[in-house]
Amino acid sequence: MCGLTGYFGAETFFAVEDARSVLKRMADTIVSRGPDDFGCWHDDSAGVALAHRRLSILDLSPAGHQPMQSVCGRYILVFNGEIYNHQNLRAELEKSSLVSRWRGHSDTETILAGLVAWGVRATVERCIGMFAFAIWDREERALTLGRDRLGEKPLYYGWQGSGGRSCFLFGSELKALKVHPSFSAEVDRSAMCLLMRHNYIPAPYSIYKDIYKLPPGVLLTVSLSQREPKISKYWSLSDVAVSGCRQGFSGSPEQAVDELEGLLKSAIGQQMVADVPLGAFLSGGIDSSTVVALMQAQSGRPVKTFTIGFNEEGYNEAVHAKAVARHLGTDHTELYVTHQQALDVIPRLPTLYCEPFSDSSQIPTFLVSQLARQHVTVSLSGDAGDELFCGYNRYLLANQLWRKLSRFPVSARRLAAYGLTAFSPSFWNALLAPFNGVLPDSMRHANLGDKLHKGAAVLATKSVDALYLGLVSHWDDPSSLVIGGNEFPTLLTGNAPQLFGLDEIQRMMALDAITYLPDDILVKVDRAAMGVSLESRVPFLDHRVVEFAWCLPQSMKLRDGVGKWILRQVLYRHVPKALIERPKMGFGVPIDAWLRGPLKDWAEALLDESRLRREGFFNPMQIRQKWAEHLSGRRNWQYHLWDILMFQAWLSEQ
Repeated sequence: MCGLTGYFGAETFFAVEDARSVLKRMADTIVSRGPDDFGCWHDDSAGVALAHRRLSILDLSPAGHQPMQSVCGRYILVFNGEIYNHQNLRAELEKSSLVSRWRGHSDTETILAGLVAWGVRATVERCIGMFAFAIWDREERALTLGRDRLGEKPLYYGWQGSGGRSCFLFGSELKALKVHPSFSAEVDRSAMCLLMRHNYIPAPYSIYKDIYKLPPGVLLTVSLSQREPKISKYWSLSDVAVSGCRQGFSGSPEQAVDELEGLLKSAIGQQMVADVPLGAFLSGGIDSSTVVALMQAQSGRPVKTFTIGFNEEGYNEAVHAKAVARHLGTDHTELYVTHQQALDVIPRLPTLYCEPFSDSSQIPTFLVSQLARQHVTVSLSGDAGDELFCGYNRYLLANQLWRKLSRFPVSARRLAAYGLTAFSPSFWNALLAPFNGVLPDSMRHANLGDKLHKGAAVLATKSVDALYLGLVSHWDDPSSLVIGGNEFPTLLTGNAPQLFGLDEIQRMMALDAITYLPDDILVKVDRAAMGVSLESRVPFLDHRVVEFAWCLPQSMKLRDGVGKWILRQVLYRHVPKALIERPKMGFGVPIDAWLRGPLKDWAEALLDESRLRREGFFNPMQIRQKWAEHLSGRRNWQYHLWDILMFQAWLSEQ
């Protein structure tokens, strides 16, 4: 895992020595992504420059140094990620006599050989892995950027400056672009609106004007003769979902379980290849337990597993992870985190994420990454199981809720919403606690009062799509909150993909996989892990697994009101059901209580009304009202407030 950056298009920009200096400063901002090596290459006659920071995982020798040039000299490549099938690609190249000799055994060299033999698109389509890259083609005098199919690895880009200082900048993180002399750093208020709604900024937007995120499964080409970036998709999850549902799986449930286990074993086996120590995150839930079980089944020694625990009730899964680890025989490390250790992470978040990001599970994600990095350099995770196998409670909740809600007039639903929010979440938790034990697993929640308040906000919706948008939204009208902001259309609000043939739940799963997964979950994991120089791999995102999952009938995912049926069957072959079956908990921290306690003074300083007015980004009235209600305990506005606080904390670092 590495970091890359560079620029293109400067006409009269730098002297030779200045180019290297600028590249070094850009690359040094992302040194945690690659602390082992630095390299740069530039061609001032073409106005192009590439820089790379290396975290050595495969081929620790100098033969893996980047930027790397193809044998023929046509292509210069900087690459971030892993190609898990690169040995198979080497064999294919050798069999076709397209390569006679290798300089080393890095996957970067394999990609370059593929570019020469097959071209860019055909090479990328052959790759199984996670990646972002930049390729300079000396013959075409064009720059190509690319990103993996599901969006595991990040890549930002955009034109900045004007005249002779006009430059196309790109890099793994925004902080690399910011140090370039042409960068303007103008905050995009419409992107702020998206942050307030989702707690992240969806691709292709970023917090800065004219700087974009390259979407997953996309290639971008730019040249001086074609300054407007040309973007083409080489893989589309929405197409995979539609074709998978149309095609369907024709085998029996037992055959489906066998095939899924085989695919997962293959994906995990490929992702266990590394020249450095390797382990896995283990929460004790279905997804991470499945990954660890299949790792241990293919390992001759105990797999290193890592868990963090909290002493706060409702936030601790460490005991479950320990039980799974003991059963599988892993080399397990757990750390019980004090609230002070968690709070100490908060000042690091603005730099770690480099644009405002307010999924508060970023805190435990960083802590477990930090723990793992003390022992390993690569760690596998169970992310994406929910999106692929129908694991989120909101899928069933939205579907069932809409069927019932649609029978009643909107006026009656609005009245019910008022009744639910008239009492605090803590009141509902206390009132309903005696009934939680008799509810079905799918309806049990550690904080039922919060769920009722969240549900109340969407009672008056007019369609199931609007209901889903409400369930994944924080601030419902961010354009009235952000001064000068006008919410951009996204895949959830105006640019929805064509998902013909999918039912309501499948549609929500696909939208999550296209939006929430790459722009929230994978961002959270990538920045937290890379912040401590840890490579994180996600076996569920092997595109062969994804494509198979979308061929499965919904009855093999959601059965008797319980999600992940087929994944559970794979897991139960390795771990007893009794160790796994429990209500879904998530991976969070008690931000609501912390804001009333140890974080109160910090939050008050950031939410000060005079400060908000002076900075001029927010209308303070809504924020101050929610802050007062939260402090009083009448309402739990932790998610809304955390959105504001993470922007304010980020702004204070600019």
